[in-house]
Amino acid sequence: MPGPTVWIPRRLSDATLERAQASYDCIINWEDGLSGADDLIEMSAKADAVIPCHSEHYSADVAARLDPRLKIIANHSVGVDHCDLPALKARGITVTNTPDVLSDATAEIAMLLMLGAARRAVEGDRMVRSGQWNTWSPSFMVGKQVSGARLGIIGMGRVGRAFAEKARGFGMSIHYFNRSRLSPEQELGATYHDTIESVLAVSDFLSLHCPATPETTGLMNAERFSQMPDGAVMVNTARGALVDETALMAALDSGKLAGAGLDCFVTEPLGNPAFAAYQNVFTLPHIGSATVTTRDAMGFRALDNLDAFFLGKTPGDVL
Repeated sequence: MPGPTVWIPRRLSDATLERAQASYDCIINWEDGLSGADDLIEMSAKADAVIPCHSEHYSADVAARLDPRLKIIANHSVGVDHCDLPALKARGITVTNTPDVLSDATAEIAMLLMLGAARRAVEGDRMVRSGQWNTWSPSFMVGKQVSGARLGIIGMGRVGRAFAEKARGFGMSIHYFNRSRLSPEQELGATYHDTIESVLAVSDFLSLHCPATPETTGLMNAERFSQMPDGAVMVNTARGALVDETALMAALDSGKLAGAGLDCFVTEPLGNPAFAAYQNVFTLPHIGSATVTTRDAMGFRALDNLDAFFLGKTPGDVL
């Protein structure tokens, strides 16, 4: 009897694809192009499972039109805002994600963005590359010091805690807002705030690590930017939907914010071309988890969930 068929719509790591092909009959998109709604619906009739990334959107409309053959969506991501979970559950489709394994890699990118935005990395890099660095003085390229500053974190889950751990190495004072207070063992001396507004008021640097939900869409808007200290820096490595990009640019234009570091945008891919005019905005193309170690771990975690499902067990990361 043939085994389950798995559709892999994006080019995952070589180690992941090798393991997948050893265990399943795989349909792999070697060209690594994006898949639209019609593709998702068409392929649901050809596969028992799919390992999508956040670029494949299983909306309520798509879920309603999926073929009954598709039984599990084993996401190659932690965030699942690209999946309408109630609609998929109503169709009897199991959905999993890949928590834990990308926390350190994403926290590293958050640290890179924070340092880059604080120390004017974009402006300095352009100056050197263009051959325009022809002077120096004590007032030249003066930025914002990270060491010893107050860091606000919104969302103290796995990634938020990993980032806090790295920030402590810079002697930063950690403040955080979370849906619930952490245990003392997880808090490690960080100061808990029971409102977002409270943590914003003390955030010389602010880093976003919460999921994108209807409640958090546009979380950072004009009103909330106004509540931050003058000259603050904001970093977002979570989801672009958390930030009102027009309000962010207004806060940068007014000088309310000294800079921003962004690894995600409302529109992806492409991002927001308007940010290119801002030398105090350090941007990256959503590469928070882009290390060999982490991409292998994400792929293997997705396959672990598939293995459990097809053995008749409950996957470890079922949502």
